[in-house]
Amino acid sequence: MSVKDAAAAKPAATGSVSQVLRPIRGRLIVAAVLAAVGSMLTMVPLAGIAHIAQVAMAQVELPMRWDQTQGHVWRVVIFSLASLFLGMTLISVGEMLAHLADNHITGHLRRAITRRLAKVPLGWFTSRASGEVKQALQDDIGTLHSLTAHFFTTLGRTIGAILISILYLFVMDWRMAIVSLLPFPLFFLFFSRATQASGANMQSFGAGMARINNAVVEFVNGIPVVKAFGVEGKAHDSYREAVDGFAAAFTDFTRPLVSAMANAHAMIAPVAVLGVVLAFGTLSVSLGWITPVQVLPFVLVAPGICAPLLLLSYVTHDLNNATGAAQRVHALLQTPVLETLAGAASTLPANTDLRVEQLGYSYDGQTPVLKDVSFTLKPGTVTAIVGASGSGKSTLARLLLRFFDPSEGCITLGGVDLRQIESAQLYRRIGFVLQEVRLIHASLRDNIALGRPSASQQEIEDAARTANIHERILALPRGYGSVIGEDVQLSGGELQRVSIARAVLLDPPVLVLDEATAAADAENEVKLQQALSRFAQGRTVMVIAHRLDTVMHADQIILIDNGTICEQGRHHELLARKGRYARLWALGGYEQANGQALASC
Repeated sequence: MSVKDAAAAKPAATGSVSQVLRPIRGRLIVAAVLAAVGSMLTMVPLAGIAHIAQVAMAQVELPMRWDQTQGHVWRVVIFSLASLFLGMTLISVGEMLAHLADNHITGHLRRAITRRLAKVPLGWFTSRASGEVKQALQDDIGTLHSLTAHFFTTLGRTIGAILISILYLFVMDWRMAIVSLLPFPLFFLFFSRATQASGANMQSFGAGMARINNAVVEFVNGIPVVKAFGVEGKAHDSYREAVDGFAAAFTDFTRPLVSAMANAHAMIAPVAVLGVVLAFGTLSVSLGWITPVQVLPFVLVAPGICAPLLLLSYVTHDLNNATGAAQRVHALLQTPVLETLAGAASTLPANTDLRVEQLGYSYDGQTPVLKDVSFTLKPGTVTAIVGASGSGKSTLARLLLRFFDPSEGCITLGGVDLRQIESAQLYRRIGFVLQEVRLIHASLRDNIALGRPSASQQEIEDAARTANIHERILALPRGYGSVIGEDVQLSGGELQRVSIARAVLLDPPVLVLDEATAAADAENEVKLQQALSRFAQGRTVMVIAHRLDTVMHADQIILIDNGTICEQGRHHELLARKGRYARLWALGGYEQANGQALASC
């Protein structure tokens, strides 16, 4: 998630956290209540000790037989121990419930984000660095652990301990209670200042972390180029700048925080609280307000409030990070997706007639990449899209595959708008082999059968033979069970052949090929062209190509220039016009292929 997105989400921080935690809100409340009750019970032994001490002091002042007080003392001891163990049990149950809730929300969010990202336009990924996506998907969900697993139970324990302690102290003596609790409001004063100081710099702190993530990903991906051109020093610059920027942001984040937190912790140090109690207790005894034995409950209970408050301050220190992470996760879950149009067609496309009507698209909403593009892919024909790099050919292919939706116009398959066809149904009818091949971390068998997991081994092997990759796979030690990245590292041409085998196995009626043989060597390119020619028979095929001689036999050739169609027709028709296509053909040195084409005509 970008810094701009995080800033935009900041005003709705509370709402974002509430939305993210909604599936486990009830569990967290129960866990906090259990921790609060348990914390109250664990404070009972302190009151029990004070009561026993008072009984002992009273026995010194007014001697009585031990057997008269023994039963009462043992009842207090048993009740105190039972309360202690019950309180510890309730706290443990609350902590366990909170951690189980954290485990549940972690799995839930990762599945929800994965499902969401599977539906977002491809342009959403290309406009963001992979480090940003990784931070939101992996790091931020991990950061939520301090919020879901610890904060609510710690808050419950703190509230429980404070409430029962305040109630007990006021029952003992209201004057001593007020004075004994004076350090704690000062703690909250300094603590609120520390929180405000850290919150003011939290945005730059998170932005620095995002820059480091991006710099690491860019550095790792660029290592081959760096080593090839010997510019190791420059390779570290972006990472070093990101680290320096984060160090400055971290300094700004911690400088106002340290002094305020030091003062806050000094206010509720057990020694400081005990000193206040003893000082006012001595004064009260000297004035005859209370007896020395009545000071004992305050000596035992008041310093006992310090521990839960200190624990809360430590957990709250990470709360801003967790809140920011929750905001970014919530924003990721709200990422716009490719929605199916209202009133989606109840019937599937009747045929494979693919029509592009007045198509327009812009990545940034301002500069058009495609404008007013219209053509038809007739069933059983081959259409070639040619043009210079950056003319919009690959964008057109991705629009046909609905990786994103057009800004203007529409694309229909069998008379049905692509936006009215569910993705699962659409990709059963339109297969593709793109120039940039992506394989998952799985076996070659699973990669080929990605579109048809139920395919048999024989069907997978037949598809691999068609793509001319079967023999290469059999040569591997584990054959089709070889895992990409572990057992085998495939070349660019081999990766494309696996991608072609995947499309062959899917057996779609419409096929989009975006430079499908670009990474193949000369020997395999001929075999792949022959395989694709056999596979394409009877299908509606659109081919994106740079080399004109590879598509000269297409049923129609469409030349795109600056996002618009400038010429359209068969190869010999376009040559006869002596326009831009003819000039490109001449510049490419295809005269010999041209003579063969005319002879075949």
